[in-house]
Amino acid sequence: MNKNRLEAFSDGVIAIIITIMVLELKVPHSSAIADLRPLIPVILSYVISFIYVGIYWNNHHHMLQAVTNINGRILWANSHLLFWLSLVPFVTAWMGENHFDIWPVACYGFVLLMNAVAYTILLKTLVNYHGKESTLAKAVGSDGKGKISLVLYCTGIATAFINEWISLALYILVAIIWIVPDKRIETKLAHKD
Repeated sequence: MNKNRLEAFSDGVIAIIITIMVLELKVPHSSAIADLRPLIPVILSYVISFIYVGIYWNNHHHMLQAVTNINGRILWANSHLLFWLSLVPFVTAWMGENHFDIWPVACYGFVLLMNAVAYTILLKTLVNYHGKESTLAKAVGSDGKGKISLVLYCTGIATAFINEWISLALYILVAIIWIVPDKRIETKLAHKD
């Protein structure tokens, strides 16, 4: 199967996810700058989640550039990832509206963890389909960033019950790890050409 429909569908779903998140931002009913203060947690939650969705979109794009074809298992693995990404607006709004309280922060971390698990499943499904000698398999290698991310998410979820701010710091640390451009796939594709 050609991968084009999978890419187009995924891009559309991710665009809708970002749109839903921004629609959750409620405008104050007055023009006083002080009325923005209660919205700071909501805006901060949105910024963190926007960065996360952007990271997933970028990495998804790069991952699919390294493959040519897909199969039914890849379609389902991709749908699994999109399912967890579609929950990001809900936990983002819940966390922001409740000013980073324990359960919203823990649930936010759980959704981030499940996104990472789903992404890892999609990656492994693609590698299994294309083989261990494929461009994607060689580019990803042992996926150290992915493994570190899973550990940090689990730690962040547990830490939310001790200190929500440390938990958030761990989630932001994972975003920082991934926001630094990952050149593995680009480098392998450039050498292939």
